[in-house]
Amino acid sequence: MNDKLQELSEVELAQLIDTAQKTLRDRQLGKRKEVIAQIKNLAAMIGYTVELTEISPEKAVGSSRKGSKVPVKYRDPENPKHQWTGRGMQPKWLRELIEQGRRLEEFSV
Repeated sequence: MNDKLQELSEVELAQLIDTAQKTLRDRQLGKRKEVIAQIKNLAAMIGYTVELTEISPEKAVGSSRKGSKVPVKYRDPENPKHQWTGRGMQPKWLRELIEQGRRLEEFSV
């Protein structure tokens, strides 16, 4: 199969990928519908009704905190555009100032 893929042009490969992605989405949607039907049948067997709404995989997985803003903890008084939340690596501007002998606390907001 790998040899056949090597023979395809870039356009043909892009079309193949697109077709494969659509086929995968269709299969996943079909399985999701089957599972929902099974859940409803099981609930009906014990006298319950279930109303299920479709949950897309993007919504089902992930953090609700995604995109939340973190307040700035450090700011360069000489250039207010230089700021840092205190998370992740120290920015270059702050590292350079600390190497020059300044203290981190000087830049605290």
